Amino acid sequence: MADPQLRTVLTVGELRAAAERLSLPAVAVAPALVEPALRLLSDGAGAAVLLRRQWAGDGTAEAVVLHRAGVPLEHPAVVATAAAWGCDQICHATTGRSVAVPGPRADAPLADRFRHLAARAATRVEIAVALARDSALERATDDGSRVVVADAAAHAAAVEVLAPLGVPVLSEECPDPVVAEGQPWIVLDPLDGTGNFSAGLPPWAFSAALVSGGRPVAGLVADLSSGRRWEGAEGAGSRRDGVPVAPRAGSTVVVPSAPGGGTVAVPGTARRVRITGCTAIDLCLVADGSAAAWHDVDRSGSHVHDVAGGLAVLLAAGGAALAADGEPLVLSRDSGARVRFVAAPGARAARDLLAALG
Repeated sequence: MADPQLRTVLTVGELRAAAERLSLPAVAVAPALVEPALRLLSDGAGAAVLLRRQWAGDGTAEAVVLHRAGVPLEHPAVVATAAAWGCDQICHATTGRSVAVPGPRADAPLADRFRHLAARAATRVEIAVALARDSALERATDDGSRVVVADAAAHAAAVEVLAPLGVPVLSEECPDPVVAEGQPWIVLDPLDGTGNFSAGLPPWAFSAALVSGGRPVAGLVADLSSGRRWEGAEGAGSRRDGVPVAPRAGSTVVVPSAPGGGTVAVPGTARRVRITGCTAIDLCLVADGSAAAWHDVDRSGSHVHDVAGGLAVLLAAGGAALAADGEPLVLSRDSGARVRFVAAPGARAARDLLAALG
């Protein structure tokens, strides 16, 4: 775990203080407030470090220490940032010295090992999708969505990284595996928002979740179009780009694309309705408070691979997901099954949303 005293800088005041410690003008570090591939950490006293995520010559990701004051390369917070970025190593820009990013111990809890490898899987998927984006090969699925070569490439890259966990993987891109009763399983959406990807219209994302007893207990969603990452685990909370997040009340509702009738049901409290075309990110927007709710109860439902990663982030952040009948949502080991549910900041808000939707 990261040193709790060395945290991601969030405010302009903190940024100016950290910049002074690094002997840099504030404008030189200001992009760290908005750019997912930059991270400025400070302890509020005398230590600060500016990190950049970049690609090494072998196609792996590395966390580069651009400037530092009182922070060694092996600092727990630096290691945690690099691991969350899916990096293989940490490098010092000035000296060229590098250290490997260690993974959890072999006897660490499965959720911890999953989170580490899921972050690396997302990084491998970034490369796989980039290399496949010029392919014109695509086909239509039964539900009218598009599947491109990038989907298969993303699946292969992710499964290879997650294989050491020895856990069955359910994915849109392969037949359902045999999962013993009570056994945990992983569910992937290698490329959520394929239609967006094909059109060049963000966002599109990689999504992965560890499921136990029908409940997603850990998950990661990486926006491949912007670099943003959300991750969370039961009992550990959720984070967006290293910053803890929580759902909150509001008037913005995100929904899937319009159903066949051409209309979308929204509660009377909604003042803004957004359709992103990427369900995994929709659920993360509820988890981090950007949106107040999401639902698909006026549609035919969503597949488990569409929602599992975002649900894990939402539930870990303290949010709630209720099925259309008002019961807690339970995920099944069936890639063909569909679920209809609402996602909200809490159980009461979810019930109110169901009632408002009729």
